[in-house]
Formats: sequence, C-alpha cells, structure tokens
Amino acid sequence: MTDRIRDVYIVDAVRTPVGKYGGALAGVRPDDLAAHVVRSLVGRSPALDPARIDDVVLGNANGAGEENRNVARMAVLLAGLPVSVPGATVNRLCASGMEAVVQAYRAIALGDASVVIAGGVESMSRAPWVLPKPERAFPAGHQEMYSTTLGWRMTNPAMPPQWTVSLGEGAELIAEKHGIGRAEQDAFALASHQKAARAWREGAYAAEVVPVPGVSLARDESIRDATSPEALAALKTAFRREGGTVTAGNSSPLSDGAAALLLCDEDGLRETGREPLARVRSTAVTGIEPDLYGLGPVDAVRRALAKARRCFAEVTHFELNEAFAAQALGCFAEWPDLDPGIVNPRGGAIAVGHPLGCSGARLTGAVAHQLAAAGSGTGLAALCIGVGQGQAVVLER
Repeated sequence: MTDRIRDVYIVDAVRTPVGKYGGALAGVRPDDLAAHVVRSLVGRSPALDPARIDDVVLGNANGAGEENRNVARMAVLLAGLPVSVPGATVNRLCASGMEAVVQAYRAIALGDASVVIAGGVESMSRAPWVLPKPERAFPAGHQEMYSTTLGWRMTNPAMPPQWTVSLGEGAELIAEKHGIGRAEQDAFALASHQKAARAWREGAYAAEVVPVPGVSLARDESIRDATSPEALAALKTAFRREGGTVTAGNSSPLSDGAAALLLCDEDGLRETGREPLARVRSTAVTGIEPDLYGLGPVDAVRRALAKARRCFAEVTHFELNEAFAAQALGCFAEWPDLDPGIVNPRGGAIAVGHPLGCSGARLTGAVAHQLAAAGSGTGLAALCIGVGQGQAVVLER
C-alpha cells in the first residue's frame, strides 16, 4: 500500500445488448454472460498480461441460481483467465454493478491493486424459484415457493409494512409526492424509447456493445420504435391503486445482460498501452426511507458532486437509471439546478432495460464512453436502490 491516494482510470467498458425477460438472452446462463464480457474486455487490451489482473469484482442482485453465489469467480474461470486471478461478487441490489466499480476504485486508489475488472450481471429470465426450509421435518401441508426475479421475498415480519411496499407502489408514492401525472410519465417514457432508437441507428453504442455469440440480438431488445403517446396512454395501470399512474409502458422492463469495465492506476495504464476513457473523481452512497427508494439518488448525487467540488452546472454527461418514469422525474423535481436535457442522451432503462446487477456498471461505462467521445467533461452516473438507498459516481476527462 502506498502513502498517497492514486488516480484511478477507466480504460475500457463493454456490455452485452440487453435482452428482455424471456427473450433472446433467456437461454444464456448468467455466469456465461459474465464470462463473455470479461473475456471481451480483456481481448480489447492485448498488451495487458491477464495474469496482471489483481481482482475481478462483479455485482449481482440475485445469487440464488446459476450465478453459483460467486459469479465473479465463475466468470474468471469460464473466461479462460489464469486461475491465479481471484473474483468477488457484491450485492447492493439495483446498484450492484456500480458497487463493484466503487470497490475496484477504492482498492486501486489505496494501492491494494493496480488492475481490476469490475462490472455486473443479471439474468432475470433465469432467476429461479426458491423454497424455504420447513420449520419442522416432514410437513404435511403444501409449501410456498418464491420467485427471485424481483422484489421482496421471505420478508421479515418485524419490517414495518410501509417499508415493504412493492417497487411499483413506491413509484406511485413518488408520483403522488411530487404531483407527477400519467401524461408526464408517458412522455418521459416515449422520449427514452426515441433516444435509444436514434442512438442505435446512429451507431452511438458501437464502441461499447459486444454481441453475445450464438444469439441473434443486434441491439437492446426492449426498445419500442413504434410506440406513441396513444399506445402508452392505452395501457392499464400496473398496480391496484385508485388513480394510479404507473404502467408497464412507463416502467423499466425485466431484463438480462452483463457489463464490465477495466480500471487501472498509472502503472496499469502504461501496461495496457491505451488512452483511458475517463478518471474516477468521487463516489457516494446514501440511505432513505425504504418506501421512497426511488429518491435515493438525490442526496447521493449531491454528496458525490460535493466531494468532487463540482456543481450541476459543470456536469456535461449524466446517466440516471430509469427504474420508473415517476422515480426519475421525482429526482429531477428535487434537483432544481439540473438541466434534464443532459440526462440519458442515448435512452434510459425504460427503453434499454434494467438487468439489476448489470445496470450500475452499464451506466458508469456509458458515461465513460460519452466523455471519451466528447474529449472532455464531467460525468455522473446514479441509481436508486430497492429498500431505500442511492449511489452515484463522478467521472472526469
């Protein structure tokens, strides 16, 4: 360990196209998705000896199935990296992929590592059902199974009911709090699809997306080019709530995907022989009331900007996860100094998709690539997190 904080660079970032639930990637195991992005990332820096990788850290929100609990180590082995390369899996639910990037950043900044791969993976299609063990042996009655795809399961009865509302109900609470109507949410969702479709047509994702071998998926699968205000307005509300506004059309879809980033200090950067995309400037994570989880990014972003000694006026690129249109618009309402026009210029999770453990890494990598394309700037990536947290990262170039 050194006696100074090291600069940490994002050298490269890749991701798969994001598949929809039960779609093109449903036949691919999550550990294979993770191995694919790790292998692809390493292959794009041929000057770097893979044995020099100090660690692989991947985020994953499930861990209950084919992830085999430590999907990062599985990815190392399946990707064909030297067995000497270790791997660790982290879980901060929707921000798991960003948490992996933050942990890699800290290890390098403190001198514990020089070259780290960080990222995340989720296959919501392949998330298994789980069966709790009975309280006593040989029960006579039926047993309840739980889906591990999304949301609460086997909830502790000591948790206040207000805290354990569904994610959609949490979005409704934010819409109610800030007076965000159905039309405003639908307009936000429509813009997300339009921006994502345009970005793919213009080749904006070419630098970061690595197709999955054996799968016919040329772009993010949930983008709806043909949707319209009328089509969105015709959808029924998704949750049993009188006067509800949240629908499948203004919510992010269940998704599958993986992403990985290569982070280095100056010594590792020289070994890659590459110009970095961006430098990590600061990070922050905060907590909030669990039922208002969607507003988690509000203070996380403020704290990350304060640590970086930056303000919204200096931010040139911002990727905010769109768990729900109401959630993103609720954050905008609490950031009066933010220009919403800079947020998610290539579409957000409502169109692209939200594979839980992958999304934080996808967003961070997207900001890094956008900064590299621009040549300079200050970038933000942020997510809300189920059960009431928010996380943000500030990048610079």
